[in-house]
Amino acid sequence: MAQKIKLSTIAETLGVSTATVSLALRDSPLVAAVTRDKIKEQARALGYIYNRRAASLRTSRSGIIGVVVHDIMNPFYGEILKAIEAELDRDRQTFILSNHYDSVEKQRAFIETLLQLGGDGVIMSPAIGTPPEDIQLAEDNGMPAILVARSIEGLDVPIFRGDDAYGISLATNHLISLGHRVIAMVGGTDQTSTGRDRYQGYVMALRKANIEVDPNLRIPGPRTMQGGFEAAVHLLSLPQKPTAVVCWNDLVAIGMMNGIARAGLVPGRDVSVTGYDDLEDASIATPALTTVWNGQAEVGRSAARALLDKLNGSHEPDGIHLIKPEMRIRQSTGPLRTTQQD
Repeated sequence: MAQKIKLSTIAETLGVSTATVSLALRDSPLVAAVTRDKIKEQARALGYIYNRRAASLRTSRSGIIGVVVHDIMNPFYGEILKAIEAELDRDRQTFILSNHYDSVEKQRAFIETLLQLGGDGVIMSPAIGTPPEDIQLAEDNGMPAILVARSIEGLDVPIFRGDDAYGISLATNHLISLGHRVIAMVGGTDQTSTGRDRYQGYVMALRKANIEVDPNLRIPGPRTMQGGFEAAVHLLSLPQKPTAVVCWNDLVAIGMMNGIARAGLVPGRDVSVTGYDDLEDASIATPALTTVWNGQAEVGRSAARALLDKLNGSHEPDGIHLIKPEMRIRQSTGPLRTTQQD
Protein backbone atom coordinates (compact mmCIF):
# COMPACT_ATOMS: atom_id res chain seq x y z
CA MET A 1 0.00 0.00 0.00
CA ALA A 2 2.75 2.46 0.95
CA GLN A 3 4.37 2.18 -2.47
CA LYS A 4 1.14 3.29 -4.18
CA ILE A 5 1.07 6.60 -2.38
CA LYS A 6 2.45 9.35 -4.64
CA LEU A 7 3.76 12.83 -3.97
CA SER A 8 0.75 14.20 -5.85
CA THR A 9 -1.58 12.50 -3.35
CA ILE A 10 0.08 14.32 -0.44
CA ALA A 11 0.12 17.58 -2.41
CA GLU A 12 -3.61 17.41 -3.23
CA THR A 13 -4.49 16.61 0.39
CA LEU A 14 -2.68 19.70 1.70
CA GLY A 15 -3.28 22.01 -1.25
CA VAL A 16 0.39 22.50 -2.13
CA SER A 17 2.46 21.70 -5.19
CA THR A 18 4.16 18.39 -5.80
CA ALA A 19 7.49 20.24 -5.94
CA THR A 20 6.88 21.66 -2.46
CA VAL A 21 6.18 18.17 -1.11
CA SER A 22 9.36 16.82 -2.70
CA LEU A 23 11.46 19.62 -1.23
CA ALA A 24 9.90 19.23 2.22
CA LEU A 25 10.58 15.50 2.36
CA ARG A 26 14.22 16.27 1.56
CA ASP A 27 14.33 18.88 4.34
CA SER A 28 15.01 21.71 1.92
CA PRO A 29 15.30 25.13 3.59
CA LEU A 30 13.30 26.50 0.66
CA VAL A 31 10.18 25.23 2.44
CA ALA A 32 9.13 26.84 5.72
CA ALA A 33 9.67 24.64 8.78
CA VAL A 34 5.94 24.68 9.67
CA THR A 35 5.02 23.55 6.16
CA ARG A 36 7.70 20.84 6.18
CA ASP A 37 6.34 19.44 9.43
CA LYS A 38 2.76 19.36 8.08
CA ILE A 39 3.86 17.60 4.91
CA LYS A 40 5.91 15.01 6.81
CA GLU A 41 3.06 14.36 9.20
CA GLN A 42 0.65 13.86 6.30
CA ALA A 43 3.12 11.58 4.52
CA ARG A 44 3.37 9.39 7.64
CA ALA A 45 -0.41 9.32 8.00
CA LEU A 46 -0.83 8.17 4.40
CA GLY A 47 1.96 5.61 4.69
CA TYR A 48 4.24 7.24 2.15
CA ILE A 49 7.82 5.88 2.03
CA TYR A 50 10.48 8.14 0.54
CA ASN A 51 12.05 6.34 -2.42
CA ARG A 52 15.77 7.02 -1.95
CA ARG A 53 16.72 5.00 -5.02
CA ALA A 54 14.43 7.00 -7.30
CA ALA A 55 15.64 10.23 -5.77
CA SER A 56 19.26 9.26 -6.35
CA LEU A 57 18.52 8.82 -10.05
CA ARG A 58 17.32 12.43 -10.14
CA THR A 59 20.04 13.98 -8.01
CA SER A 60 22.99 11.60 -8.65
CA ARG A 61 23.29 11.33 -4.85
CA SER A 62 22.15 8.35 -2.77
CA GLY A 63 22.65 9.91 0.66
CA ILE A 64 24.63 6.82 1.66
CA ILE A 65 28.13 7.02 3.14
CA GLY A 66 30.24 3.94 3.81
CA VAL A 67 32.38 3.72 6.95
CA VAL A 68 34.84 0.86 7.43
CA VAL A 69 37.13 0.38 10.44
CA HIS A 70 39.14 -2.40 12.04
CA ASP A 71 36.77 -3.32 14.88
CA ILE A 72 33.88 -1.34 16.37
CA MET A 73 34.40 -3.21 19.67
CA ASN A 74 37.53 -1.10 20.16
CA PRO A 75 36.33 2.07 21.96
CA PHE A 76 38.89 4.10 19.98
CA TYR A 77 36.91 3.47 16.80
CA GLY A 78 33.64 3.86 18.68
CA GLU A 79 34.56 7.45 19.57
CA ILE A 80 35.54 8.21 15.97
CA LEU A 81 32.28 6.73 14.68
CA LYS A 82 30.19 8.70 17.16
CA ALA A 83 31.69 11.92 15.82
CA ILE A 84 31.25 10.82 12.20
CA GLU A 85 27.61 9.97 12.81
CA ALA A 86 26.90 13.31 14.50
CA GLU A 87 28.41 15.24 11.58
CA LEU A 88 26.63 13.16 8.92
CA ASP A 89 23.32 13.53 10.77
CA ARG A 90 23.56 17.29 10.29
CA ASP A 91 23.34 16.69 6.53
CA ARG A 92 20.80 13.86 6.86
CA GLN A 93 23.26 11.33 5.49
CA THR A 94 22.91 7.64 6.26
CA PHE A 95 26.04 5.59 6.85
CA ILE A 96 26.62 1.88 6.43
CA LEU A 97 29.25 0.42 8.75
CA SER A 98 31.61 -2.50 8.20
CA ASN A 99 34.39 -4.03 10.31
CA HIS A 100 37.24 -5.38 8.20
CA TYR A 101 39.25 -6.99 11.06
CA ASP A 102 42.35 -6.30 8.92
CA SER A 103 41.02 -8.46 6.10
CA VAL A 104 41.78 -6.75 2.78
CA GLU A 105 39.32 -9.10 1.04
CA LYS A 106 36.46 -8.18 3.40
CA GLN A 107 37.24 -4.50 3.00
CA ARG A 108 37.39 -4.82 -0.79
CA ALA A 109 34.00 -6.57 -0.87
CA PHE A 110 32.50 -3.73 1.19
CA ILE A 111 33.82 -1.06 -1.18
CA GLU A 112 32.50 -2.97 -4.19
CA THR A 113 29.08 -3.27 -2.51
CA LEU A 114 29.08 0.47 -1.82
CA LEU A 115 29.82 1.15 -5.47
CA GLN A 116 26.96 -1.13 -6.49
CA LEU A 117 24.61 0.74 -4.13
CA GLY A 118 25.72 4.06 -5.52
CA GLY A 119 27.36 5.20 -2.29
CA ASP A 120 28.32 8.86 -2.23
CA GLY A 121 31.63 8.34 -0.43
CA VAL A 122 33.59 6.25 2.04
CA ILE A 123 35.47 6.98 5.27
CA MET A 124 37.90 4.26 6.21
CA SER A 125 40.67 3.19 8.52
CA PRO A 126 42.33 0.87 6.01
CA ALA A 127 43.15 -2.75 6.70
CA ILE A 128 46.78 -3.84 7.01
CA GLY A 129 48.14 -4.47 3.53
CA THR A 130 45.56 -2.37 1.67
CA PRO A 131 46.95 -1.59 -1.80
CA PRO A 132 46.42 2.01 -2.97
CA GLU A 133 44.60 0.61 -6.00
CA ASP A 134 41.68 -0.59 -3.85
CA ILE A 135 40.97 2.93 -2.64
CA GLN A 136 41.72 4.46 -6.02
CA LEU A 137 39.00 2.18 -7.42
CA ALA A 138 36.43 4.07 -5.36
CA GLU A 139 37.87 7.44 -6.38
CA ASP A 140 37.92 6.52 -10.07
CA ASN A 141 34.25 5.52 -9.88
CA GLY A 142 33.16 8.84 -8.42
CA MET A 143 33.07 7.72 -4.77
CA PRO A 144 35.57 9.90 -2.86
CA ALA A 145 37.49 8.35 0.03
CA ILE A 146 38.72 9.88 3.27
CA LEU A 147 41.15 7.98 5.53
CA VAL A 148 41.24 8.07 9.33
CA ALA A 149 43.75 6.76 11.90
CA ARG A 150 46.01 5.05 9.35
CA SER A 151 47.87 6.29 6.27
CA ILE A 152 48.68 4.57 2.98
CA GLU A 153 51.59 5.65 0.82
CA GLY A 154 50.88 6.61 -2.78
CA LEU A 155 47.37 7.99 -2.31
CA ASP A 156 46.20 11.53 -3.00
CA VAL A 157 43.28 11.66 -0.56
CA PRO A 158 42.72 13.56 2.71
CA ILE A 159 43.90 11.63 5.79
CA PHE A 160 42.96 12.60 9.35
CA ARG A 161 44.77 11.13 12.35
CA GLY A 162 46.69 11.98 15.48
CA ASP A 163 50.39 12.81 15.38
CA ASP A 164 51.42 9.39 16.69
CA ALA A 165 55.18 9.91 16.84
CA TYR A 166 54.74 13.12 18.81
CA GLY A 167 52.10 11.59 21.09
CA ILE A 168 54.21 8.60 22.12
CA SER A 169 57.22 10.86 22.61
CA LEU A 170 55.12 12.86 25.09
CA ALA A 171 54.41 9.71 27.11
CA THR A 172 58.02 8.49 26.94
CA ASN A 173 59.44 11.90 27.90
CA HIS A 174 57.01 12.06 30.83
CA LEU A 175 58.41 8.78 32.17
CA ILE A 176 61.99 9.91 31.58
CA SER A 177 61.27 13.13 33.51
CA LEU A 178 60.23 10.96 36.47
CA GLY A 179 63.65 9.30 36.49
CA HIS A 180 62.83 6.09 34.61
CA ARG A 181 65.49 4.61 32.35
CA VAL A 182 64.32 1.02 31.79
CA ILE A 183 61.16 1.75 29.79
CA ALA A 184 59.31 -0.92 27.80
CA MET A 185 56.91 -0.42 24.91
CA VAL A 186 54.00 -2.81 24.49
CA GLY A 187 51.72 -3.11 21.46
CA GLY A 188 51.61 -1.91 17.88
CA THR A 189 52.92 -3.34 14.64
CA ASP A 190 55.29 -2.10 11.95
CA GLN A 191 52.68 -3.16 9.39
CA THR A 192 50.69 0.05 9.99
CA SER A 193 51.67 3.70 9.79
CA THR A 194 50.35 4.12 13.34
CA GLY A 195 52.59 1.35 14.68
CA ARG A 196 55.66 2.62 12.86
CA ASP A 197 55.16 6.21 13.95
CA ARG A 198 54.51 5.39 17.61
CA TYR A 199 57.59 3.18 17.85
CA GLN A 200 59.61 5.90 16.17
CA GLY A 201 58.40 8.42 18.77
CA TYR A 202 59.43 6.05 21.57
CA VAL A 203 62.88 5.44 20.09
CA MET A 204 63.51 9.13 19.40
CA ALA A 205 62.63 10.10 22.98
CA LEU A 206 64.96 7.45 24.43
CA ARG A 207 67.85 8.40 22.16
CA LYS A 208 67.42 12.10 22.90
CA ALA A 209 67.82 11.23 26.60
CA ASN A 210 70.88 9.07 25.82
CA ILE A 211 69.03 5.90 26.86
CA GLU A 212 69.91 2.73 24.97
CA VAL A 213 67.05 1.21 22.99
CA ASP A 214 66.76 -2.40 24.21
CA PRO A 215 64.86 -4.62 21.71
CA ASN A 216 63.99 -6.98 24.56
CA LEU A 217 61.83 -4.25 26.04
CA ARG A 218 59.58 -4.04 23.01
CA ILE A 219 56.59 -6.36 22.77
CA PRO A 220 54.76 -5.69 19.48
CA GLY A 221 51.28 -6.96 18.81
CA PRO A 222 48.94 -6.49 21.80
CA ARG A 223 45.90 -4.26 21.27
CA THR A 224 43.56 -5.59 23.96
CA MET A 225 43.37 -5.78 27.75
CA GLN A 226 44.13 -9.50 27.59
CA GLY A 227 47.20 -8.75 25.50
CA GLY A 228 48.36 -6.16 28.02
CA PHE A 229 47.84 -8.58 30.90
CA GLU A 230 49.91 -11.29 29.18
CA ALA A 231 52.65 -8.78 28.33
CA ALA A 232 52.90 -7.82 32.01
CA VAL A 233 53.61 -11.45 32.92
CA HIS A 234 56.42 -11.54 30.35
CA LEU A 235 57.99 -8.20 31.32
CA LEU A 236 58.00 -9.03 35.02
CA SER A 237 59.86 -12.26 34.28
CA LEU A 238 62.79 -10.49 32.61
CA PRO A 239 66.16 -10.39 34.41
CA GLN A 240 66.08 -6.61 34.16
CA LYS A 241 62.47 -5.68 34.82
CA PRO A 242 61.24 -2.38 33.38
CA THR A 243 60.28 0.32 35.87
CA ALA A 244 57.90 1.90 33.36
CA VAL A 245 55.85 0.83 30.34
CA VAL A 246 54.58 2.84 27.38
CA CYS A 247 51.46 1.09 26.09
CA TRP A 248 50.01 1.14 22.58
CA ASN A 249 46.56 2.15 23.81
CA ASP A 250 44.46 2.46 26.96
CA LEU A 251 43.11 -1.09 26.67
CA VAL A 252 46.63 -2.54 26.70
CA ALA A 253 47.56 -0.21 29.58
CA ILE A 254 44.61 -1.28 31.73
CA GLY A 255 45.43 -4.94 31.08
CA MET A 256 49.06 -4.20 31.93
CA MET A 257 48.07 -2.61 35.26
CA ASN A 258 45.92 -5.64 36.08
CA GLY A 259 48.88 -7.94 35.37
CA ILE A 260 51.16 -5.83 37.55
CA ALA A 261 48.62 -5.90 40.39
CA ARG A 262 48.15 -9.67 39.99
CA ALA A 263 51.91 -10.03 40.57
CA GLY A 264 51.59 -8.25 43.91
CA LEU A 265 52.97 -4.92 42.71
CA VAL A 266 51.33 -1.50 42.66
CA PRO A 267 50.87 0.21 39.27
CA GLY A 268 52.03 3.79 39.47
CA ARG A 269 54.31 3.07 42.40
CA ASP A 270 56.30 -0.06 41.58
CA VAL A 271 55.83 0.15 37.80
CA SER A 272 54.62 3.27 35.97
CA VAL A 273 52.24 2.76 33.06
CA THR A 274 51.04 5.10 30.29
CA GLY A 275 48.21 4.51 27.86
CA TYR A 276 47.14 6.15 24.63
CA ASP A 277 43.79 7.57 23.38
CA ASP A 278 42.32 8.83 26.70
CA LEU A 279 39.23 6.64 26.46
CA GLU A 280 36.36 7.11 28.90
CA ASP A 281 37.62 4.21 31.04
CA ALA A 282 41.07 5.78 31.48
CA SER A 283 40.08 8.29 34.16
CA ILE A 284 38.12 5.73 36.22
CA ALA A 285 40.68 2.91 36.06
CA THR A 286 42.49 1.89 39.26
CA PRO A 287 44.76 3.73 39.45
CA ALA A 288 43.55 6.48 37.12
CA LEU A 289 45.52 6.08 33.90
CA THR A 290 48.11 8.55 32.68
CA THR A 291 47.52 8.63 28.94
CA VAL A 292 47.68 10.64 25.73
CA TRP A 293 44.58 12.31 24.33
CA ASN A 294 44.55 11.47 20.63
CA GLY A 295 41.65 13.58 19.35
CA GLN A 296 39.38 10.75 18.16
CA ALA A 297 36.28 12.98 18.10
CA GLU A 298 38.15 15.65 16.15
CA VAL A 299 39.41 13.02 13.69
CA GLY A 300 35.89 11.71 13.07
CA ARG A 301 34.29 15.14 12.80
CA SER A 302 36.98 16.46 10.45
CA ALA A 303 36.84 13.39 8.20
CA ALA A 304 33.05 13.53 7.87
CA ARG A 305 33.09 17.27 7.24
CA ALA A 306 35.82 16.90 4.60
CA LEU A 307 33.80 14.25 2.77
CA LEU A 308 30.59 16.29 2.87
CA ASP A 309 32.42 19.38 1.65
CA LYS A 310 33.94 17.37 -1.17
CA LEU A 311 30.52 16.09 -2.19
CA ASN A 312 29.24 19.67 -2.17
CA GLY A 313 31.97 20.91 -4.48
CA SER A 314 34.75 22.13 -2.21
CA HIS A 315 37.94 20.16 -1.67
CA GLU A 316 39.93 19.57 1.50
CA PRO A 317 43.64 19.45 0.62
CA ASP A 318 44.94 15.93 0.03
CA GLY A 319 47.58 14.54 2.35
CA ILE A 320 47.87 14.04 6.09
CA HIS A 321 46.04 16.33 8.51
CA LEU A 322 47.46 15.74 12.00
CA ILE A 323 45.64 16.32 15.28
CA LYS A 324 48.15 17.31 17.98
CA PRO A 325 47.97 14.94 21.00
CA GLU A 326 48.05 16.09 24.62
CA MET A 327 49.19 14.40 27.85
CA ARG A 328 46.70 13.51 30.57
CA ILE A 329 48.76 12.91 33.73
CA ARG A 330 47.04 10.84 36.43
CA GLN A 331 48.00 8.28 39.10
CA SER A 332 49.40 5.39 37.03
CA THR A 333 52.82 7.07 36.75
CA GLY A 334 55.17 8.15 39.50
CA PRO A 335 58.84 8.84 40.27
CA LEU A 336 61.39 6.05 39.96
CA ARG A 337 61.73 4.28 43.32
CA THR A 338 65.30 3.60 44.40
CA THR A 339 66.33 0.71 46.67
CA GLN A 340 66.72 3.17 49.52
CA GLN A 341 63.19 4.50 49.01
CA ASP A 342 61.81 0.97 49.07
